[in-house]
Amino acid sequence: MTDQVYPPDPGDTLVFENDRVRVWAMTLPPGGMFDFHQHHHDHLVLWPDAGRAEGQELGDPEWSLSLDVTPGFAMFKTVGRGGPLRPHRIRNLEDRSVTHYIVELISEPSPSPAELPGVANDRGQLTDRRGQERRD
Repeated sequence: MTDQVYPPDPGDTLVFENDRVRVWAMTLPPGGMFDFHQHHHDHLVLWPDAGRAEGQELGDPEWSLSLDVTPGFAMFKTVGRGGPLRPHRIRNLEDRSVTHYIVELISEPSPSPAELPGVANDRGQLTDRRGQERRD
């Protein structure tokens, strides 16, 4: 049996790329979804506008992750050298399109041997309904 490969593109539009960073935009229409994908690099996620979204990791029966952010939400995610992250997908809970940006650090391997929890500013809340809630 062959393992399925999931797209490494964490957005739908490549905005910028050089030898150090790659910047993606992900625009989700009202109720729209960005299907399963993986993150291979440490990255910064930026939401310039308020928005609400849900996430589902591969193998989870429910959309167990929810994100409710205000303008300027930022979160840094360390994928680590053991990456990529578990495949996941996201859907927009708003009645309007929302766009967020993903800035991948591509010039060198992660300094961390393993994945680390996301570190965020105080402009949003990530809830994991699988049993834990954290305020980011």
